Amino acid sequence: MMYETPIFEKKNVLVTGGAGFLGSHLCEKLLADANVICMDDFSNSSIQNIDHLLQYPNFEFIRYDVTSPIDLSSFEELDKFKVQFQGVQEIYHLACPTSPKNFEHLKIHSLWANSKAMLNTLDLSVKYRAKYVFASSSVVYGSVSEDHVFFKEDDEGKVNHLAPRSCYDEGKRFAETCVDTYRQVYNVDAKIARIFSTYGPRMRLDDGLLIPDFIISAIDGKDVVIYGDEDLEQSLCYVSDMIDGLIRLMRSGPNVSLVNIGSDEKVKMVDVAHKIIEMTGSLSQVRFEQPLAFLTKKGMPDLQRAKEILGWLPLIRLSDGLQQTIDYTIASKEMLRFGGNYS
Repeated sequence: MMYETPIFEKKNVLVTGGAGFLGSHLCEKLLADANVICMDDFSNSSIQNIDHLLQYPNFEFIRYDVTSPIDLSSFEELDKFKVQFQGVQEIYHLACPTSPKNFEHLKIHSLWANSKAMLNTLDLSVKYRAKYVFASSSVVYGSVSEDHVFFKEDDEGKVNHLAPRSCYDEGKRFAETCVDTYRQVYNVDAKIARIFSTYGPRMRLDDGLLIPDFIISAIDGKDVVIYGDEDLEQSLCYVSDMIDGLIRLMRSGPNVSLVNIGSDEKVKMVDVAHKIIEMTGSLSQVRFEQPLAFLTKKGMPDLQRAKEILGWLPLIRLSDGLQQTIDYTIASKEMLRFGGNYS
């Protein structure tokens, strides 16, 4: 029990997948009042996302694959955080490949991230009596139907556990079972964030992700491709709102174990595409193609629990979020053109 309260000035927080899109923004936000241990193996992330954080004395990056057992006392660079005396107080487990483009050859890594890595990070939570937040996904709800678009946390999803995507979709369901089982057996304060579509700066530009692909195509004057038809719609939550939601979930009491986080405003992808074309001053056209095999039709989050229990709701307007993302994409694309390293 000696680890539950920080002995020294700041709490120690571990973020797995900390060099990824969400992870890097989370690390940046946590630095205001915590020592941040960022752990990542770069299988689906980039040093560029965190290079601006390396200068901070209360930030430490460790290149490590969390599908292997984690012994924080073995890393000498963490001595400055007195981990051997106060452990860690919070663990955010975000490490998991999410790349549509690289999905096929990261299947085993995805499977391990949703199994081995779950047990390794939850074991740390037990060891240090640390609060724990797992970044799950809206895919656990399964398919969307015309009469069931908005999902509540107590909805039971249906996922094909033998499909090409099951290492991720069914994997997230198993991962949630791990979290809840550790809650029951070890009485740890472990929580599940069901994350819906999120966008913003630091999304990888070469991964087949919707918003970056739209922006790059518009900048290059190429057709903006929508894999679907004019009715294709989904929610889009800006990254700063998502990070605020994750932190609020971590700070909530032990009675809070599962919350949807995302935008409950539906937007048509064709409208987003035209907006990006307009904002970039592009002459691109929108083109529709057949849906890709790995893309699933996504539902919307019912946010009643997030609003009532966390006092959270998304605040950033789509136009503002898109502008930030466009600015970042243009800058990053220029860096790649001049030989910068992105991966």
